[in-house]
Amino acid sequence: MDESSLPALTHQVLGAAFGLTVLFGALCQRTRFCTMGAVSDIYAMGDWRRARMWMLAVAVAMLGFNGLAALGLVDPAASIYTGPRLLWLSGLLGGLLFGFGMVLGSGCISRNLVRLGGGNLKSLVVLVVAAVAAGATLRGLTAVLRVATVEKVFVELPAGQALPSLLAGGLPGSPLAWGLGIAVMAAAALMGWALLPREGRTAEIVLAGLGVGLLISALWWVSGHLGFLPEDPRTLEPLYLATNSRHMESLSTIAPVAYALDWLLMFSDQSKTLTLGIVSVAGIVVGAALMAWRDRSFRWEGFGSVGDLGLHLAGAVCMGVGGIVAMGCSIGQGVTGVSTLSLGSFIVLAAMVAGAWLGLRYQDWRLARA
Repeated sequence: MDESSLPALTHQVLGAAFGLTVLFGALCQRTRFCTMGAVSDIYAMGDWRRARMWMLAVAVAMLGFNGLAALGLVDPAASIYTGPRLLWLSGLLGGLLFGFGMVLGSGCISRNLVRLGGGNLKSLVVLVVAAVAAGATLRGLTAVLRVATVEKVFVELPAGQALPSLLAGGLPGSPLAWGLGIAVMAAAALMGWALLPREGRTAEIVLAGLGVGLLISALWWVSGHLGFLPEDPRTLEPLYLATNSRHMESLSTIAPVAYALDWLLMFSDQSKTLTLGIVSVAGIVVGAALMAWRDRSFRWEGFGSVGDLGLHLAGAVCMGVGGIVAMGCSIGQGVTGVSTLSLGSFIVLAAMVAGAWLGLRYQDWRLARA
């Protein structure tokens, strides 16, 4: 491919990402798909329906990613989740902080993008503050602290931290074969748990689980296949078009909201270009707004008190810092990262659930003292 063809291909990648995330936003608005909501429903009411949505989405995304890898359409080693350095302490602390923050912030980052599309101005405040905190943790004051503390603690895994690579290092079989085998077995177990009970076979659960999983798989294909150049005509090195990480990407929201704010603030700077993550942020809001308009559920909402504002600000900071330390949000690690069968993603997911549980306990404690 010559250099003159790059802009057209980049526009294809960005257009496909935007279209897929519009569908994601509409789907989440329609079905109330939400990681924090799933944990909250279990905690408060013993209601597992949204957890079944979540597990079904994970199962489908696992099958999608590892199926694409088995077909040679994406390279599992090309994502940020499967690298050799397992930052287990970052995953634990960042995941706990993010999980706690998403309770105070009335939902994770993706949920706040959806709620913004429905007219919730509280979510706008959460997103802006989270973006500032995330940006500082990527390249600012808290980034220096992050690199000097938790990122000093890691385990180096030469074969990478994806479970298929770890198993293939000591057992017969290739990483691709192990990946597909693990994905099929794990997905079968998760689908069975999600769908066998009668409550799991409602149209809403099936639509949300299948839809989210397929959209994340499709984004893997867009970034890892459509947008991949084995040889950049400018540098002669492999290139993933329109990604901030320079790796293959799928759906994540915490770093992208920081990049989106940076792009808006520095719009006249020609070095600031649109990326898959930035257009995904816009796509989720647009999709949710369209669905809210269609359902006639759009309405403006604001803070009820100064105390409510304070809790949401604290939650936004926790999510901004925690999400970057953990290398992803509840969607970015909890579905997208887990789909790669990354050991680090499983650690982060468990920490986020634990953090959300602690956040709910804290909310109960506050109410008891009121």
